[in-house]
Amino acid sequence: MDRELFRTVKQATRNHARVLYHRLVCRLPHLLAVTLLLVVLPPLVSTLSLDGLWADARANAPLLVAACAGCFAAAYAYAMSRPRPVFLVDLAGYKPGPEHEATRARAIRQFGLAGGFDDESMSFQKRMMERSGLGEATHFPASLMSIPIDMCLRTARDESEAVVFGVVDELLAKTGVPAGNIGIVIANSSLYSPTPSFVSLIVNRYRLREDVVSHNLSGMGCSAGIIAIDLAKHLLQVHPDTYALVVSTENITLNAYLGNNRPMLVTNTLFRVGGAAVLLSNRRADRARAKYQLIHTVRTHRGASDRSYGCVTQEEDDTGKRVGVSLSKELMSVAGDALRTNITTLGPLVLPLSEQLRFLATVVLKRVFLRADVKPHIPDFTLALEHFCIHAGGRGVLDELERSLKLSAWHMEPSRMTLYRFGNTSSSSLWYELSYCEAKGRIKKGDRVWQIAFGSGFKCNSAVWKALRAVDAAESLGPWAQDVDVLPVHVPKVVPIDDDEAPYKTN
Repeated sequence: MDRELFRTVKQATRNHARVLYHRLVCRLPHLLAVTLLLVVLPPLVSTLSLDGLWADARANAPLLVAACAGCFAAAYAYAMSRPRPVFLVDLAGYKPGPEHEATRARAIRQFGLAGGFDDESMSFQKRMMERSGLGEATHFPASLMSIPIDMCLRTARDESEAVVFGVVDELLAKTGVPAGNIGIVIANSSLYSPTPSFVSLIVNRYRLREDVVSHNLSGMGCSAGIIAIDLAKHLLQVHPDTYALVVSTENITLNAYLGNNRPMLVTNTLFRVGGAAVLLSNRRADRARAKYQLIHTVRTHRGASDRSYGCVTQEEDDTGKRVGVSLSKELMSVAGDALRTNITTLGPLVLPLSEQLRFLATVVLKRVFLRADVKPHIPDFTLALEHFCIHAGGRGVLDELERSLKLSAWHMEPSRMTLYRFGNTSSSSLWYELSYCEAKGRIKKGDRVWQIAFGSGFKCNSAVWKALRAVDAAESLGPWAQDVDVLPVHVPKVVPIDDDEAPYKTN
């Protein structure tokens, strides 16, 4: 048995054991109660009359009271030890004004006017954008739309404040929750981490209470949104009867790359302005109005591998004058490895047992018995999950996930349309995708949603939500209000940009 197979079987066995253990612990009080009723009570009832039972109860009143108190205490302790449910009350996605929209031709023209790119770099960015899957109305910050461009802390702060305040204002208005009721605040932005932090910005703007629990996450890449949700889930277990505000964004102003290092140019063609805010609650009274309940979070971190650790890095280019995010050619392979590890953990939690056994059987036949004619079995996640929100990192990422998970065009539509309309908005893209599902009227009561995100480090993180009610499309248009009726659209693999429409000049 080779090492990879051994790790797969070992991980799957561990996951199954964990699932069985948790199910047994959760049902143990019920099993004990049923055992007591079936085994202990019938003999007592058959041997004693009601008068005899009443006489014994009066004679042993102190002992009976103590036993009842013990049962009550045990029941209370069991109830308090159970995980608190985490509800998603509502969400909001940021949509910049029309003055921030730019066609692909305008974006290329703006790159040329910014200076610093040679002809080869301009041609490369144009080819990448023609194959990116982005549409003609993605959003840039005002700092990058001006001539000359204005990349500084002031304009970066202006961009982030517009996004963060925009989504939080909308979310609080939609939910009607007073800011003073929020007990937990988590914000994530990978590349821009100002002082004071984003959470301090939010606390100051909305005058949150002094004992608010706050966490600011940075440097975690596009998967940080799920990390923030996982962190909020754990905090909501120890802080009762409260709300958690999670804000996910990224800053474009300070992270445009104006040099000629090819691996760093890719981000210019994909990343755009965006952000989202989510309100979570552990208050049982909120279940009636909440949209979703968080069922599972699974985090995979492959940073122990040098290959995985170094595939996405922020660094200076060869000139030592410009900083950019370099993407390795091994990125897709690394992402595939991280995804396999993640679904090995998630599979036993959501998949039917038949799918798990089929997967394990094909692995054993192929690698133990060396059956070359046996094709690897890809578990069918559509048997357990209705909706898929895959991080809109780029067309290549979506194509690979569609192929690997054998998803249909319908399942991929939220991710592809998010990439087309908003570009790669980093960690907030998952919420644009969920909002798309809502705006299209897809979410029905009981549906399960799988969010999958990838990030530097290298990480693959998942969250599974269960819809608590059918979501009214008319009330959940969000950032898709002007586009929902014209989408989806077919996006060819290559969409040429007219040279006459996008003139540029280089130094």
